[in-house]
Amino acid sequence: MRKIILLMAVTLSMISCEMDYLPNDKLTPEQMEKDPSSAEYVTEGNYSMFKNQMEYQNETYSGNTYVRHYFQMSEFIGDNVCLAGRTSDPLYEALTYKRAANLYNINYLWWCSYKIINGASSVIESVQEGASVETDHLKGENYFIRAIVNFHLSTLWSKHYSQGRDNIGIVIRKSSSDTETKRATVGEAYDLVVSDLENAIRLMSQGKRRGNAGYISKEAAQGLLSRVYLYMGENEKVISVVNEMLAGNTPDSKLEPSSSFPNYFAKALSSVETLWAVAHTNLESRGASSIGSMYFTAPGPTGGGWGEIYASDPLLDLYERNKNDLRYGFISPKTISKTNYMIRWAIPTDDDFYQNELRDVTFDAGANKYYFMDESSQIYVEKEKVNGYEQNYINFKGEKLRVRLSLKMENRYGWPKYFVTKFSYQDGDPMLSSPVMLRWGEVILNRAEAYAKTNNTAKALDDVNTIRKRAGLSGNQLFSTTNMQGYSNVLDVVLDERRLELAFEGHRAFDIYRNKLSLDRRYSGVQPWEVVEYSDNRLQYLIPLDEITTSGIPQNP
Repeated sequence: MRKIILLMAVTLSMISCEMDYLPNDKLTPEQMEKDPSSAEYVTEGNYSMFKNQMEYQNETYSGNTYVRHYFQMSEFIGDNVCLAGRTSDPLYEALTYKRAANLYNINYLWWCSYKIINGASSVIESVQEGASVETDHLKGENYFIRAIVNFHLSTLWSKHYSQGRDNIGIVIRKSSSDTETKRATVGEAYDLVVSDLENAIRLMSQGKRRGNAGYISKEAAQGLLSRVYLYMGENEKVISVVNEMLAGNTPDSKLEPSSSFPNYFAKALSSVETLWAVAHTNLESRGASSIGSMYFTAPGPTGGGWGEIYASDPLLDLYERNKNDLRYGFISPKTISKTNYMIRWAIPTDDDFYQNELRDVTFDAGANKYYFMDESSQIYVEKEKVNGYEQNYINFKGEKLRVRLSLKMENRYGWPKYFVTKFSYQDGDPMLSSPVMLRWGEVILNRAEAYAKTNNTAKALDDVNTIRKRAGLSGNQLFSTTNMQGYSNVLDVVLDERRLELAFEGHRAFDIYRNKLSLDRRYSGVQPWEVVEYSDNRLQYLIPLDEITTSGIPQNP
C-alpha cells in the first residue's frame, strides 16, 4: 500500500471524489471568472467525503463513513452508552479500550481524514484571495474543513492539550505539497487549527452561508474556535469569541425553541441552532450502517436498526432527576407493559464486565412499596436520598444493592433496551439523520465552562439555566448560588449540564479527560468495570499499522 497520507490530492476538474492529481497553479481572478464553478465543485467534494462510503484498500464497506466512525470512536470511549453483548464491529474495541492497529475504523478514519485535509488544502492554495466575496467564502470553508479534521485527529490520536503542548501529536499537513511524514507536537497541531479557523473567520466575514446548515459559515468557524480555545484552557478567549458571535443577542435567541426541540435533530439542517451538520438527503440513508442503527431498532417490519447500544445507567440517573427534561425524550425505553414493573441491578460475570439481574416486582399497597419473592421472603424496594436525589435499593442476601425500578421492558441478553433517537427520523426515516457537528447549545455551554473557570459563577449558572429553560425546566430545577442542588462547585454543574445536553454527540469523554478527571465506568455493560484515569495511554487510538509500516512514524504507547 502506498503511504496513506501522501495519496490525497485533488484536481479542480474532478468528476468524483477520486483524487489523483495535484494542481500546481493558483486560480487567478480571470480563471475564476472563466470557470467560477471549479472551486465550488471541489469544495462540494470535500464536504461529501465526510459522509460518502468511499473505496478503501480496494473495498467499499457500507459502514465506512467518516461521520459513523468519528461519532462511535469519540462517544463510545465515554460513559453515556451501554453495549448489550459482544459484537464483531470494531466499535467494540472503542467501547472496551481494547487497542489494535489494524481495525478498519481507525484505518479508514485516519486515511479519510488526510484525504479531506489534502482536498481542502488544494482549494486553499488554488483560490486567490480577493477575487470575489464568494470565492473568499469558499476558501474560508476549506480552512474550516482542514481545521476540524485536524482537531478530530488530535483529540483521537494525541494526548489532550491540557497534558502538555510538547507531547507527540498527529502528522500535520500545511499544504498539499508536503512530502515529509513526521509527527508534530500537540501544540503545533492546535496552533495550526487556530490559525486555520482565524483565516476561515476572516475570509467568510463578508459573505454568507451558501445554503442550509450543511454548509459552513463564519459562525460555524467561531463556534469551533470556542471549543478549541476551551480545550486549550484559553478561557477568556472562549468568552470573547462567544460574545462576538452573539453580537448583543440573547443566548436563548440562538436555540431551537422548547416547543420544537423534541424534533430538533430530525430537522437540524433548517434549525437556527445548527452551526454545521453533515448533510444527508433522503437518498443517502445508510440503513443498518447508519449512526442511528446501533442506537435504535425502529418498530414495524421495515423499521430496521441493530439497536445494541443503549443509554447507560449513570446517564439515566442524571436525566431522571428531572423526568420532565425534554432531553430525556431522546431516550426511548422499549417498554412491554404499562402497568407491570421490574427492577434490576448489576452483577459480576466471569469476564471483566457486569450483567443485570432482572426481577419482576409486585406493588404492596399497604406498605406502599414494590417487592419480589425470594423463596419465602418478600424483598422490598426501599427509597433513600443521595445528594438530594431519590434512589432505590434493596437489602438482599446480606448486601445493600442499588436497583433501578422501571416499567417492564424488553431486553437483550439482560440489558433493558433504552434506545436513543438523536440520529433518527429525518424525513420520517428512522435510520436517517444529518449528524450535528456544531450547535449553539454547545457554544453556550463552552462559555459557561469558561465562566466557571474564571470564577464568574453567576454568569456560568446563567448560561446553564438558558440551556435548562429550553429543556423545559423551571423554578427549583434552575441553579443559583443559593440553589446548587447538591453540587459543591460550579464546574461540576457545567460538566453535568454538558452531559445532559450533548449526550451521544461525541463530547463526554473529552470533557472529562481534558479536565484531568477520572471516568467512572462501573455500570452494567460489556465495558470493563473500572475507573479510567485521564493519563491512561489507552485513551489514544493506535495509529494504523499500514501508516507505521510505510512511513516509520512512532506508534502511540
